[in-house]
Amino acid sequence: MSASPAPVSDPLAKLALAASDIKLAHSLFAIPFAVLAAFLAGPGSAGTTNWGRFAGQLGLVVVCMFFARTWAMLVNRLADRRLDAGNPRTAGRAFASGRLTERDGLMLLAASAAGFFAACASFGFFFGNWWPAWGAAPVLAWIALYSYTKRFTILCHLFLGGALAVSPIAAGVAIDPHSLGSPTLWLIAVMVLLWVAGFDVIYALQDLDHDRRAGLYSIPSRLGPNRGIAISRALHAGCFAALVAAWRTQPGFGALFGSAVVLTGALLIAEHAVLARRGRAGLQMAFFTLNGVISVVLGLAGSIDVLL
Repeated sequence: MSASPAPVSDPLAKLALAASDIKLAHSLFAIPFAVLAAFLAGPGSAGTTNWGRFAGQLGLVVVCMFFARTWAMLVNRLADRRLDAGNPRTAGRAFASGRLTERDGLMLLAASAAGFFAACASFGFFFGNWWPAWGAAPVLAWIALYSYTKRFTILCHLFLGGALAVSPIAAGVAIDPHSLGSPTLWLIAVMVLLWVAGFDVIYALQDLDHDRRAGLYSIPSRLGPNRGIAISRALHAGCFAALVAAWRTQPGFGALFGSAVVLTGALLIAEHAVLARRGRAGLQMAFFTLNGVISVVLGLAGSIDVLL
């Protein structure tokens, strides 16, 4: 039996290891929707826009997203470190393997929370909008909750979707609290919730055997892979319906966003076709590549359409 790796001691090496472990590149899934919501609440909601002010707000939205996702992923890695250690797919993760200690994780969590609170408070200090500061603690609590739901409910996938769905709502409120009255903003949030939940069900297929042994709750482990895939398809059908509704309710969305909606539908179909043809071997392409394209295409197309 091989010895566990020694904890990393160099501070910079710890940061690099943590960044790699929580896969910062996967922020791509949520940031475009927060940016899109910011454009809807800013340039998309008024005839004139103070572009210097909006640029500052948009920068803070991205900073908030960075710290919020870092917080959520660190909570996940710490909460699941013992479960991860017993799963061959995740045993090499930094906290599960012991290369990063619990103390390291708590310090990084504190730094992430501090950065998030500071960025949220900056909306009040610089732009007179204190809503982000008031909502900072509830948002961090909400996005941390997902990591524990797999212990007691198969709805854990929807909780993860809800954690990401809060990003467009929070971004819209940070730009203009009145954006809460926008049906488009809520439809985009519903789209994100169902989209993420659908691909998380697919992702859970990788851990089917481990989840059953560990007594964890996921749709595939409790209902079987075939039912899991069927539920994922239904969630993605609902996601597409919400996206079409968002397109139709927002006057600023035109042909460009409409084209992105059609492309999204095609990519969702392709995602499930890859899964049906290649099984678990197609998970990486279905989960990372196609979903990354969906998020970037919708975010860019929607933002550009609002500006034109």
